[in-house]
Amino acid sequence: MLALLSDPHTWIAFATLTGLELVLGIDNIIFISIVVAKLPEQQREFARKLGLFAAMFMRIGLLLVLTWIIGMTAPLFSVMGQGISGRDLILLFGGLFLLWKSVMEIHETMEGAGGEGHASNAARKSLTAVIVQIMLIDLVFSLDSIITAVGMVDEVAIMIAAVIASVGLMMLFAAPIGNFVARHPTIKMLALAFLVAIGVLLIAEGSGYHVPKGYVYVAMAFSLIVEMLNIRMRKKMSQI
Repeated sequence: MLALLSDPHTWIAFATLTGLELVLGIDNIIFISIVVAKLPEQQREFARKLGLFAAMFMRIGLLLVLTWIIGMTAPLFSVMGQGISGRDLILLFGGLFLLWKSVMEIHETMEGAGGEGHASNAARKSLTAVIVQIMLIDLVFSLDSIITAVGMVDEVAIMIAAVIASVGLMMLFAAPIGNFVARHPTIKMLALAFLVAIGVLLIAEGSGYHVPKGYVYVAMAFSLIVEMLNIRMRKKMSQI
């Protein structure tokens, strides 16, 4: 263990994996922000922490069964000549769930925006339902990052340390991001559009068509910058 800690390659691998987990965790944080907003205000922080803690232990559990994870990439059956693996099924059903959830949230937001504005409040979810949703979608989001980690690092201890560090940083940023999204309806709509796009990408990935997520991240980052400028402009206009 001492030799592992004194090896500079260990720290480089740790920093790289932590960064990877954070980048791939952006969509997870946005999803958590959306579903946690359905809870009463006094339960939101507890739900964020509990959901991320549960997700962390689930990721560590997946890392401890790496042989099974790697085996999930082997085709189980074929559809029209396309091999379908266990990983593909998880991505496919996860993408469908994320797409359904995002479209339903957009519908509720639009219904709440017009008329009396009580549609979103009427759709309050239980704490258990929110935690289960966070864990399910984290399973989908973490699958690819774990498979990628296997190809980058040989030591399971480094992978586990990177998961713990990244979840700790997600806990630090999840509340401010969630509060910001809740305060700005246009940002929430942008976040939901991002989740719709990620859902479509997961479905495509599960169907055998690889589309780099970087394209979506860059497009959404540009849209976010534009919307931040719009928010700032609206604040200045309201002060005149």
